[in-house]
Amino acid sequence: MPPLSMRTTRAGWSRSLDRSADHTRVHSSSQAGGCVIISIGDTMLPRTRSDPLPVTTRFGSGLTLHDVTAVHGLAAAFERLESTERTAPMSEPDTIAAIDIGTNSIHMVVARIAANDRFEVITREKEMVRLGSGLPEMKHLDDAAIDRGVEALRRCRTLADAWGAPTFAVATSAVREARNAAEFIERARDEAGVEVSVISGREEARLIQLGVLQALPVYDTDLLLVDVGGGSTEVLFGRGSEVRYARSVKLGSLRLTREFFPGGVVEEGSIRRCRDQVRARLATLARETEGLPFDVAVASSGTAESLAAMVAIRHGMSPQSLNGFRLPAADLGWLVDQLASAPSPEERRELPGIDAARADILVGGAVLLEQIADLLGVKEFQISEYALREGVLLDGLHRMRGGSTHHLSELRRASVFHLVELCDDDPDHALQVARLALILHDGLAGRLGIGDAERELLEAAALLANVGLFISHSRHHKHSYYVIRNSEHMMGFTDREIELIAQVARYHRRSVPSVEKHPEFAALTVDDQRVVSVLASLLRIAIGLDRNHDASVSDIAVVDDGEVVRIMVVPEPGAQIEVELATGAERSGYLADLIGAAVEVTVVSASAAAGGVS
Repeated sequence: MPPLSMRTTRAGWSRSLDRSADHTRVHSSSQAGGCVIISIGDTMLPRTRSDPLPVTTRFGSGLTLHDVTAVHGLAAAFERLESTERTAPMSEPDTIAAIDIGTNSIHMVVARIAANDRFEVITREKEMVRLGSGLPEMKHLDDAAIDRGVEALRRCRTLADAWGAPTFAVATSAVREARNAAEFIERARDEAGVEVSVISGREEARLIQLGVLQALPVYDTDLLLVDVGGGSTEVLFGRGSEVRYARSVKLGSLRLTREFFPGGVVEEGSIRRCRDQVRARLATLARETEGLPFDVAVASSGTAESLAAMVAIRHGMSPQSLNGFRLPAADLGWLVDQLASAPSPEERRELPGIDAARADILVGGAVLLEQIADLLGVKEFQISEYALREGVLLDGLHRMRGGSTHHLSELRRASVFHLVELCDDDPDHALQVARLALILHDGLAGRLGIGDAERELLEAAALLANVGLFISHSRHHKHSYYVIRNSEHMMGFTDREIELIAQVARYHRRSVPSVEKHPEFAALTVDDQRVVSVLASLLRIAIGLDRNHDASVSDIAVVDDGEVVRIMVVPEPGAQIEVELATGAERSGYLADLIGAAVEVTVVSASAAAGGVS
């Protein structure tokens, strides 16, 4: 599906207003020194003050240069485009760091940025913090675990600073499931200086896949990926960067140890009980993936590497690296028996090749990998030494390089549209609302203090605002919040971004955000509360301007003279938009309250809209 708004071509500047043509958008205007700067796409074009130009005026995607007489002279400027200097890109750091905050351990990798989206690892750090060792069911991080985690993150921050590396930190199962996750995240930020993003299981699987693709030559291969963590296991089927299936199951080496092998001790019958329960809990996964092809099965994570090291010793090998090591599925049963033959962790630490730090939790991990191989028909696993943290490195590098984008990334856009297709029976309305919302954003970004990051969130929220109708029309705005917040389809978004998108969608109608009345909104930081409020105010107007779901509004222009914000609405030829005007005006009240200025919504012709801003 094409982007909701397209960058202009040179020919597009001379075209008349036509919904089927390439549309022109004047993204921003500002005054600098002795000239006025107009931003067209990515290029800054200087103009002298003698040319008439409105203050902070933005035009929608359908107002072409031919119609916008207020900015005459731009065509000549376009002819001088080749001789105009482009704004120099910001310098990129030489290094980057990623932190993987898992249930069992915290891993950090620092890398030097190389050419062609590659990186060279400089150093690695790992600390066994056992965040998931608190109360049963891993719904709570105990104080000691939080202390250990924050202290480990403080050391990670110090190391990253020593290398001058911007840091991307993600948290997985233990933090994801903990009711007091906010406490850990706040302490990590305040005491260690580390901003932690909590990622969904599906996003975790995607990032692991990204890391594995840097370690093994499997890009053009149908791939099965299994990552056995401490609290959860991620299973993914894909090819290249395509994700065909991804699921996170609440089974992991630490979780199984606590349930079946307390204290790491193997008692009579515990192996059988563990196998039976694991098999039962994987039944849905096996059913959902039946028939999905894979030519190569890859196992990542410390558990898989530890098991592979024991098998290597068994076969008389001592590889310098386990990356690419082939672990036969037939050896997994032997591993379970071997580990169970040493009932206590102390005895287990004497086994050849075992990772002593994992001796207490390795039995559960071995049973889990054994049962996955059996249920999915895996003959052997290739071991990948790259996993989540390397995926976070590459993803972080992409984010740094792609920070100035005016549309959802391919992955994010695909995720959003997939959810729209699943839950919204009127996608054309969603597209129209998103188009109008983005024009409002572009017209008011300067006044509201928002930019590209917020624009992306607004686009997603606008597209997803009505997915709650899938559950019920009554209170569907609240259902939209629930669907977005709990969807496994929001790949490429961080947990914070998903929360903000869900809240903006939730406030597209009825109540406005309230710290006193809405706990989810109150839980946001003050800055994020403002983002939600501002974006929701724009979304409410955009939805009002398509009240009849018939795309009767052709375009809009936004004029802000500092005292009054005028939203000029251009109807489709012959369209009656009295309802849209009334609803848009009614729903503009929240924006007016936020900015402390009047907001007017009026209908005009295309030429009048252009002339009215001179």
